[in-house]
Amino acid sequence: MVKENYSYPLLPDWSTEEIIIACEFYAEVEKYNTNGVNREKFLEKYQDFLKVAPSKMFQKRLDREYEKLSGYSIYQSVKKVKENEKKFVKG
Repeated sequence: MVKENYSYPLLPDWSTEEIIIACEFYAEVEKYNTNGVNREKFLEKYQDFLKVAPSKMFQKRLDREYEKLSGYSIYQSVKKVKENEKKFVKG
């Protein structure tokens, strides 16, 4: 179930730059699942996000938290965007 008002999962020890990177990526996931996104831009934001959350275990934790808060899965969104070859993709 998609929720309307929620906060993004952020860590207190992240720098301002890391928080911005994470928020921009979370927003891309949200856009993918609602209005659609430019595939290339989405994947660029994902690569930036991987620098903030480099370990798989950490990524899974953030995905669970984000899905619980928003109703959107980071993992499923990234998987679908990667599988799709179109320039503009929508979940």
